[in-house]
This record gives sequence, C-alpha cells and structure tokens, in this order.
Amino acid sequence: MTDLTTLLEVGGPLAALGGGAAYARARRPGLYWSTVGLPISTARLLGSYSSVMEACGLTVAPSRLRALAVKATTRREVRPVPPRRGIIRPTSTGLRIRLRLAPGQEPADVAASAERLRHAWGVHAVYVTTVKPGVVELRLVGFDVLQRVRMPRKTPGGLLKVPVALREDATPFVRDYRTIPHQLTLGATLSGKSMYLRHLITGLARQPVALVGIDCKRGVELSPFAARLSALATDPEQAAELLPVLVKEMEDRYDLIKARQGIAHDTPDEEITSDIWGLPETERPVPVVLFVDEVAELFLVATRKEEERRDEMVTQLIRLAQLGRAAGIYLEVCGQRFGAELGKGATMLRAQLTGRVCHRVNDEASAKMALGDIAPEAVFAACAIAPERPGLAVAGDTSGGWSRIRTPYLSLGDAAETCREWAHLVPDLPALKPFRPDAPARPTETPDPVVHPRPVTD
Repeated sequence: MTDLTTLLEVGGPLAALGGGAAYARARRPGLYWSTVGLPISTARLLGSYSSVMEACGLTVAPSRLRALAVKATTRREVRPVPPRRGIIRPTSTGLRIRLRLAPGQEPADVAASAERLRHAWGVHAVYVTTVKPGVVELRLVGFDVLQRVRMPRKTPGGLLKVPVALREDATPFVRDYRTIPHQLTLGATLSGKSMYLRHLITGLARQPVALVGIDCKRGVELSPFAARLSALATDPEQAAELLPVLVKEMEDRYDLIKARQGIAHDTPDEEITSDIWGLPETERPVPVVLFVDEVAELFLVATRKEEERRDEMVTQLIRLAQLGRAAGIYLEVCGQRFGAELGKGATMLRAQLTGRVCHRVNDEASAKMALGDIAPEAVFAACAIAPERPGLAVAGDTSGGWSRIRTPYLSLGDAAETCREWAHLVPDLPALKPFRPDAPARPTETPDPVVHPRPVTD
C-alpha cells in the first residue's frame, strides 16, 4: 500500500508534466520548442554529429599528417573527417549552425542530405544556404512555422519593401519592388490571395508611394482602401480610361529624365538606361504601384467593340510592364486564372512579370502558367496546397529559386483602418485626380443619451 501511494505521488506530477508537454507541442509549438525541443535536438546534434555525417557521406579521408598524428598518439582507428562545425546558435524557431566544407565537397552534397539530417536530429526541416565559398549554413526548423504564422519582430524594411509573409524556413518573405518590379499573383477563391493583397497595400500605405487600383469586381476588393488610393477603376470601361493616363505619366517621367541628362528630345525611350532613382530627391517623381485585381476581366470580351478596347488595354499594360520600372511604375497583377487562352497578349504580359506567387489554383494549367518557367518542382508544390490552409502559396522569380510562404491573418477592418490612418500620404498627382475614389467617412459612434430622472415636484 505504501509503494502504491508513493507511485501515485510521483506519477501524478509526471503525468501532468507529460500532458502539458503534449498540449504545448500541439497548441504552442514555439513554447514547446524553447523548453523541450531545443535541448533535445542540441544534445542529439552534439552527440551524433560525426556518425551522422559519416552515414550521410559527408566525410572525407583525413590528411596524411592527421593520420600519422592519430597513430602516434593513440591506438584508435583513423576515421573519416566530417566538415568542421561552428557554434550552434539557437533561435525562437530552430537552430543555426555553419559548416566549413572539406576540400572536394560542395553545398549540393549537404543539401542532398537535408532530409537525412532532419530525421537524425529530430527537427521539422533542414535548409542549406551558402554563406561564402567553402562555408554553408544549416538552418534547422524545430516545428511547422506555417501552421500558425507569426512574423519575426525584426524584418527588413525600407522604401518599396514590404514583409508580407513567412517562408517555410522561418525567414520573412519581403516584396521588394526595387529588385522585382512586377509580379503575377494567382489564387482560386478562398485561397488567401486577398489576404496577400491586404498586406501589400497596408505595407505600402505607410510609405510615400502612390497606390492605383483596377478592380473589375465593382471595386469590392479595393474600395475599402479608397482613403489611401490615388486612383481606382472598378470596371473595364474605367480601366480603359485610366491606363492611357498612366502611360502618359510614364512618358512624362521619361521626358524628365531626358531633360535632366541632356539627352535629345527625340531619343527613343528604349535607348535610355537610367531611371528616376538617378534624379535628385527634390525632382524625383513619387513611385506608383498599380494593383490589377481579376486581370482576366480585362481580357474577356463579348463584342467586336469590346475586343478593340481589350487590345488597347492589354497593349498599355504590356508597355507599363516593359518600360514602367525606370519611370518608377510597378505592377502587381492578380487573378484566379491566367493562361494563353485569355487572348492575345497574355503570354507577352506574363513574360514581363518577374515575380510569381501562386496560391491554391483549380487547375494545373494555371500553376504551370505561373511557375512552369521557374521549376517543375514549384508546379507540383502549388498543386499540392490543401484547401484547409488558406494563405499558403509558392513564391519564386525567374531566377529559378522558389519557396513556400504563408500570409498571416489580417482582417479587412484593420487593413481599411490603416489606410485611413495614412491617408495624408496620398501624393499630389494632377493626372490621377479625376480617378480619385470617394473615401468612405470614418464611422462615428453615437454616444448613448444620458437619461435624467424626472424632478420630484409637489
């Protein structure tokens, strides 16, 4: 009886501790990693580093001097040498460690063994990046950071840089318009494309940038942000009037660059290699970001007259994509479906959009249109996105790199409030004033009337 009582006294706290750890692992993975997963994974890495590297084929034969020294000082067997390990640096989501490769090794050898290293050290994923020649960094992620997205506290910022999502390796995905000026964003209904767009707009709303929108869904997506928009077109007819104005604004900025550099007025635009960022800050025009939501609506036509208007709009979009970067005009083209069957100019427009973000789509053709020219693996990854994970996407660019990202939740009310808060940053562009949307008034709370008791009278 005494032994049973002692067992219950000891087993009760242990069971509670185990239950708490299981709950934290399921509901609070970050807390579980910091308290339990980090010490265990660190111990596994330190205790099995040499044997794991040898099993993965990442060791090399020792030098003759090293072999002679081992034989002279000890009687141990001369074993292969693993890459030299650096200091283990823990993070809130995993571990980071640098390896100095042995002569004859390359980063691709370590990347090919990432899955083996993940299982050997008991972590969620292992990512390999090259730091400099001969040195790679292993980023060990302790749990699925895309399950509950929490952006890092410190994210790179700056003009035309927006941290919009989190990568699967726990690093922020930053939309940098100076590096990737134009982008194509695809996603089916309820895939998280609108959430991605909200983060972009709210991030740019805090910067001295002109925001222009084309929303052919009668403005239901972009109208809540009207307080911060310089122009908004809500149907193809208005878009057909707005796009020539943007093209004329682009041409005026090229004339400004020509005048500043002393280039002849009749010099073709294609021969000018400079841009507005070479102008003095006092003369530099404000950057313009054009958001095109539901781009397929601009391509669909029913009559011959609409077909002529469509060809003009597509031509103007292609001109903006080809020449707009130097003039400080950037494109963010969004839609549910994008393919060559949309009509003339669709493939040419896609070729000018360097960045690609593909959420869950309804057919493989759309994924191929967005990511097929980047890597086949990216197409397979986009087609494997489950409907239960809205906001999950595959992001890449024409350089060939791609990664999974997920956008954190942002309510429409909070995004609209941010745009109203920074409405004073709307720049003065006279050409866009006729297209300035009417910003809805801020809702005011009516105070409850104070009820006074009737006075007591005789």
